[in-house]
Amino acid sequence: MYVVILQPHDDSRYVMRQFFARYKFFFVFLALLSGLIIYLFYKALKPEQKLPVYQPSMVNPELVDTTIQFKRKYHTIAPFRLVNQNGDTITENDYQDKIYVADFFFTTCPTICPIMTDNMVDIQKAVADDPEVKLLSHSVTPDIDSVAQLKKYAIEKGVDDRKWNLVTGDKKQIYELARKSYLAVKTTGDGGPFDMIHTENFILVDKENRIRGFYDGTKEEEIEKLLEDLKILKREYRK
Repeated sequence: MYVVILQPHDDSRYVMRQFFARYKFFFVFLALLSGLIIYLFYKALKPEQKLPVYQPSMVNPELVDTTIQFKRKYHTIAPFRLVNQNGDTITENDYQDKIYVADFFFTTCPTICPIMTDNMVDIQKAVADDPEVKLLSHSVTPDIDSVAQLKKYAIEKGVDDRKWNLVTGDKKQIYELARKSYLAVKTTGDGGPFDMIHTENFILVDKENRIRGFYDGTKEEEIEKLLEDLKILKREYRK
C-alpha cells in the first residue's frame, strides 16, 4: 500500500509575485519620489556655503593701516586711478560688476614674484572664458615699473590684456590701496613715507568691492582653493 503526500501549492508567494509584477512601475516611481524628497530635505537642512566678508579687524594688523585696524564692517576697496601695461587709465569702473583677483608685485622681484605671476597665469587660463572675472596686479615699485617695463613683463609672462591689468602710478596711492583697501602689504619699518613690502597674498574681491578671501599666491593648493571659492562666490550671485 502506497501513501501519497501532496505538497500544498504556495499560493501566498505566487500572489505576492503577481502583486509586485502588476505594480512594479508604481514601486519604481515611489522609490524615485522618496529619493527626491530625501535629497530636497538634505538640501534644505544643509547650510549653503558662503564666503566671509573680510573686515580690517579680521586681518593681521601688520597688513592694515593703523587708522582702520579696528574697523568691523562696511569695508570696501577705495576708488583708484592707475595706468596699465598699455598706457591706458584704469579705474574702479573697469571692474564694475566684476569679481576680481588682486595682488601686489614688482617686475624685478627675484623671489616670490615669479611664482606668484606663474600662478596668476594659471588663474587667467582658468577664467579665460568667464566674462565675470578679471585680474589686477599692482606694482609696489612704480618708479621702476614704467608702462614700458610692465608691457615687456606682460609679454614675457603671457598676460591677456582683456583679462589682466598690471598697473603702476602714484606711489602714495598704491601704498594707501595696499594698506587701507586690500590689507595686503607691510611697511618696511624704516620710516619711509610710502615704502612697503608686498606679501604673497592674492585677494578675492566681489562685485560690491568687498574682500572675500586671502590666498597664498605661491602655493598650488591655495590657488585651487581660490578657484573653488570663486565658484562659491559666483553661485551667490546666481541666487
